[in-house]
Amino acid sequence: MLRFLIRRTLGSVVILLLISVFTFYLFFAIPHDPALLACGKTCTPDALAVIHKNLGIDEPVPVQYWEFLKGLFAGRDFDLGPCPAPCFGYSFAKSEPVWDLLLDRFPVTLSLTVGSSVCFLLVGLGTGMVSAWRRGTLTDKVFSGGSLVLSSMQIYFLGPMALAVLVFQTELLPEPKYTDLTENPVAWFTGLLLPWVILSTIFTGNYTRMARSTMVEQLQEEHVKTARAKGMSGRYVFFRYAWRGSLVPIITIFGIDLGSLLGGAIITEYTFGLTGLGNLSVHAVTDSDLPLLLGVMLFGAAMILLFNIIVDALYAFIDPRVRLA
Repeated sequence: MLRFLIRRTLGSVVILLLISVFTFYLFFAIPHDPALLACGKTCTPDALAVIHKNLGIDEPVPVQYWEFLKGLFAGRDFDLGPCPAPCFGYSFAKSEPVWDLLLDRFPVTLSLTVGSSVCFLLVGLGTGMVSAWRRGTLTDKVFSGGSLVLSSMQIYFLGPMALAVLVFQTELLPEPKYTDLTENPVAWFTGLLLPWVILSTIFTGNYTRMARSTMVEQLQEEHVKTARAKGMSGRYVFFRYAWRGSLVPIITIFGIDLGSLLGGAIITEYTFGLTGLGNLSVHAVTDSDLPLLLGVMLFGAAMILLFNIIVDALYAFIDPRVRLA
């Protein structure tokens, strides 16, 4: 297991390095004047000169990238201020180091991801297992049909509708906003409840169908049939053997979804006005803030790679038939 984790970690580091090379070349080598893009819409000649100096535009692209890598481990100094390690660059549009901006917005995205994940896992896996248990019945048809309807929904449609009905007309829920969990847990929960529910709807249907299909497949396995032939109860066989085996593909998809959400739920955050990483990336694009956009992309890629490693490590614990050398 340890050797496997070391290999996967080293491989992920190489992949992340390749992603950083590609994105850095895309942002800082292809444009005619990257400093002009990074300076933003309200750029002045003085600010443009400062960005030219700090980005080292006059240096070859490999030298610029090497300075960027050194900044990740040793930090860098800019005329607008220091950028301690890990330095992902300096957002000249916001006059802050990129890493500080990521840390400031990450709690919002983390709260949104955790809450919505709990919702779609509980509802999706629950309805999927019930559908498999009651396969062919009216319950199965209702849950399966409902999952198709939920999968076809889009956040930019459900979000404004939910805001109009549940917040502004009936006032059943407060207007969505982020409150620090340590300051006011109740306000944190109520402020994010509606975004959690709306974000989870697009995932619930997928997990319902996946849980049902994998559970039905597991119920046809030989070891499950053998357990039934030995006289074990159907409920015991269902949860002890079939349920555990069906988790492997679900955990795989969940790891990818979780890593993607931690990189920023762009549509959900923008719809509900939450200032997370997704909202930050939108502003980075509209402001042509190349250092900030590069930092958000690398952070999101790192999250996806991290949770892929975690998922691979969990295989051995979920399914004893899997052995990681």
